[in-house]
Amino acid sequence: MLESLRGKRMMFVGDSLNRGQYVSMVCLLHRLIPEDKKSMETYNNDALTVFRVKDYNATIEFYWAPFLLESNSDNAVVHRISDRIVRKGSMNKHGRHWKGVDILVFNTYLWWVTGQDMKILKGSFKDVEKEILQMSTEDAYRLAMKSLLRWVTRNLDREKTRVFFTSMSPTHSKGDWGGEASKNCYNQTTPIADPNYWGSDSRKSIMKVIGEEFSKSEFPITFLNITQLSSYRKDAHTSIYKKQWNPLTTEQLANPASYADCIHWCLPGLQDTWNELLFAKLFHPDLI
Repeated sequence: MLESLRGKRMMFVGDSLNRGQYVSMVCLLHRLIPEDKKSMETYNNDALTVFRVKDYNATIEFYWAPFLLESNSDNAVVHRISDRIVRKGSMNKHGRHWKGVDILVFNTYLWWVTGQDMKILKGSFKDVEKEILQMSTEDAYRLAMKSLLRWVTRNLDREKTRVFFTSMSPTHSKGDWGGEASKNCYNQTTPIADPNYWGSDSRKSIMKVIGEEFSKSEFPITFLNITQLSSYRKDAHTSIYKKQWNPLTTEQLANPASYADCIHWCLPGLQDTWNELLFAKLFHPDLI
């Protein structure tokens, strides 16, 4: 993998789930590299993290852009905003940081699923009077996919850059796999056995949007479909062992399931498999 990355930049772009895949990739590789031959640095107010492998003149990077488009959640540290607003046609805001990258791995899904219509801004966040449209999740997501494909076609060279798009990462926040409806991933220790299981949190309507829009793309994009294989892994989340940003209350401590993280994944773990799949598609595209 390192030899194949020699002289190149690989960048993961998206939300904290894509950051998890990025961290997985770094963890899989860094043990092979002497301490004085590698570095990890952050730039652009922590929006960009760069792992540098000096002897290979290679970097593996992560860029925070949960909607890919510009949004009011773009601060890489402070972004817990319930009233999310995405700016239409704003791919260049983040895209200028992606130019010149040899391997791009995009993801975006979870931030779009709020249970409500999405708010789409026409114009600028600096406008005093803002024109905001309400759109269904599917229509707003389609708008984002169209913008991404348009940006990729206009700004990247298909002879030099490989582009991947990772499908939605499933959550296990409600026990719709046959257990009690009130249960989530807390204390789950085995995968789901039903091969036909598909969680209600993974919207097939979004998969349909991706399929429809990507089929029209002039630029070749490799789809990294991790949804089904990850859906079985109710046992693989960080659960109660994630970093807690605020002290837990007495009520939470008495009910661990109430603060279990059933979105993100443990490392080592499932996301290492995502990267094995990425490796296969990256270096053996004819076999997939």
